[in-house]
Amino acid sequence: MELIEGPSVVVKPDRHCAGIRVVTPFRGMFAVRDRLMDELYGRLDERGVDFGPTFFRLHVIDMAGSMDVEVGVVTDGPVEGDGRVLPGVLPSGRYATLTYVNHGRRANRTLIEWARERDLAFDCVENPAGDRFGCRYEAYLTDPRSERMKTRWRVELAIRLADETS
Repeated sequence: MELIEGPSVVVKPDRHCAGIRVVTPFRGMFAVRDRLMDELYGRLDERGVDFGPTFFRLHVIDMAGSMDVEVGVVTDGPVEGDGRVLPGVLPSGRYATLTYVNHGRRANRTLIEWARERDLAFDCVENPAGDRFGCRYEAYLTDPRSERMKTRWRVELAIRLADETS
């Protein structure tokens, strides 16, 4: 992994998005991501929707079971759903982030260890049915449509932090 920026804590505003959400076994997660990216781009292009960075959001993580995942894109405003493409919002708040090239597992481990060293709690509910995140995503800062080699993608990993208590 080549670390480009961070880890750090950043405050992000609400951002409109549109995406396709599915439940898939862990082993099939990345193949689903790639297939859904192409489908999402095609559906939005057909409708003339302009969009920004693509993201891969993990809503529920159950490594032994199923993952609830979403492939989405940031949009300038709300997008009308079409049954398959759903409108949404990447929520505002404090996020632990880092930007890297190549190898997301190491990036994930680096960010989690960094946050623990600083006693930063994630917005996450851990339970036997899978960990449910307030917002955890990888934003592809390199456009996957122009660079198909995933090892060259510049990626921002962002995990929403729990609200601070007073």
